[in-house]
Amino acid sequence: MKVLQFTIPIAHDKTVIVQQDNLPHFYPYLHRHTEAQIAWIQQGEGTLVVGNNMHSFKPGEIYFIGPNQPHLFKSNPEYFNPESDKRTKALMVFFNPSGALASLFGLPEMKSMKAFIDQNAQGFKLPQMYYDEVSELMLETQAASGADQLMQFFLLLKFLNKMRIKLNPLSSFGHSASFSENEGIRISNIYNFILQRSNSDITLEDVADAAHMTPQAFCRYFKKHTGHTFISFLNETRINEACKKLTAGGYDSISAVAYNCGFNSITNFNRVFKSIIGNSPREYIENYLKNVG
Repeated sequence: MKVLQFTIPIAHDKTVIVQQDNLPHFYPYLHRHTEAQIAWIQQGEGTLVVGNNMHSFKPGEIYFIGPNQPHLFKSNPEYFNPESDKRTKALMVFFNPSGALASLFGLPEMKSMKAFIDQNAQGFKLPQMYYDEVSELMLETQAASGADQLMQFFLLLKFLNKMRIKLNPLSSFGHSASFSENEGIRISNIYNFILQRSNSDITLEDVADAAHMTPQAFCRYFKKHTGHTFISFLNETRINEACKKLTAGGYDSISAVAYNCGFNSITNFNRVFKSIIGNSPREYIENYLKNVG
């Protein structure tokens, strides 16, 4: 995927970077960096776009983003309102397993940790049962300095490596080695255009026109760079938003959620929902309430 290459500012005396973000909204461009990233969302809600998949995110959740994995923590529209007092806050840990740490990961004793990173190159969302332990380890890594911080980081990585649970990848789409800054911004702008208008009657012609392409050229470009067709990406965007509304409660009916998310037919909504999520909207709600209970 051609995306914006982002360089993490690394001090000359550090191999692990701990960064506390407190901003009106998260970084708004699809990007990637050579460092793997552990992201604890402390405040803020939105949609995480990773490779060719998207996931709703909310406070408390923790994500592992693989090295060079294209991603975008897209804040909800209200966070971009100049009059809004909403803020985002996150604690990030960055490390490059192929950089200064490569020799350490090459040691026999580190074989399982290196395998863990390689096996999760497509990232994962941390299971909820581990939030408390991992967030505490991240805080301890943040509070430490020098050699102590490096040791705390490896304790964090050791904990992740010892989890005995199936981790579902955030994305199934690989990355291309070629990219440019202009391409990264262009794809980000297309994503943002669709995400902001997905609840309206948006068409292929609308998006192609915004991208300054013919519909045919846009279809080829979008499929090559995202692994999605326009319709499949639009449907995932709408279903992702529907899942947010269904789990938040307070809606009048499932039909109302369907229409509010851009579907003009409840039959089509149910069909698309089941094809993406794996069960019907009603079953999805029942399973969610059962898990919450």
